Amino acid sequence: MNTERLYFPALGGVYRTLSTPSIVLMRVICGVALMTHGWGKIQDPMMLVGMVESIGFQPGWLWAWALAITEFFGGLFIALGLFTRFWAAAATFLLLVTVYFHWILKDEGWGGSEKSILWLTITYYFAVHGGQVFALDRLFKREL
Repeated sequence: MNTERLYFPALGGVYRTLSTPSIVLMRVICGVALMTHGWGKIQDPMMLVGMVESIGFQPGWLWAWALAITEFFGGLFIALGLFTRFWAAAATFLLLVTVYFHWILKDEGWGGSEKSILWLTITYYFAVHGGQVFALDRLFKREL
């Protein structure tokens, strides 16, 4: 970090110290939130068939399973930092669909899509940057 650009250069050390925990916290909270949101879906994915078919995803049973798996297991893998880029990209796609669903199909605009937009920004970050520090991907010294 270039402390010359800071109004208060003494804070450079604080920012460096907090940088690593902030990334881990964001990844873990993102993953746990996805898991929590997907918990009911993974218990009964077939309850989603009508909903996914109503927004144009056919066959509904396949997309219902994909939705449930992406939210629950994708969230778990993101939290652990394992195959992070793959699962974060899948979650980003899922969240883009929810933005479309709320903004366009339900005509809720920004207000109905705001949370999905925030979450997809976070999942997009991890799709591009990977799990980074304290991620299981680093143990394997490989990433997607």
